[in-house]
Amino acid sequence: MTLDSTSSAHWEGDLMSGRGTASLSSGAAAPLAVDWRARSEESGGKTSPEELIAAAHATCFSMALSHALGGAGTPPASLDVTATATFVPGTGITEMKLVVVGDVPGLSADEFREAAEGAKTGCPVSQALAGNVEITLDVR
Repeated sequence: MTLDSTSSAHWEGDLMSGRGTASLSSGAAAPLAVDWRARSEESGGKTSPEELIAAAHATCFSMALSHALGGAGTPPASLDVTATATFVPGTGITEMKLVVVGDVPGLSADEFREAAEGAKTGCPVSQALAGNVEITLDVR
């Protein structure tokens, strides 16, 4: 089955002093406020494209890893994933850091690391970023 996921943005004003919103067509969240300051200085309660990509990557990676572990007969009790996108003004997104902490009964640390490396490569968001953004992984 194919599924299209849609989001939209509304922007007013110039880049530096303007502001806007990002909206999810699913309605899972209210429109999210965005502006340049949230992207390049501090969030101030607003989001940025990079934060949204990081959220997508953390979610995608956790789903890919859960699927791989379950398929191997060792479903996780829990996975906590943090993704951090590094944005350099004038350059773009330069790095995505994934940190995963897992509770997987019956799996050694080495087996968990191997599954996490596979999920890093196999997750669709990782694949979309591959070749453009360095993706690092810290497994705990």
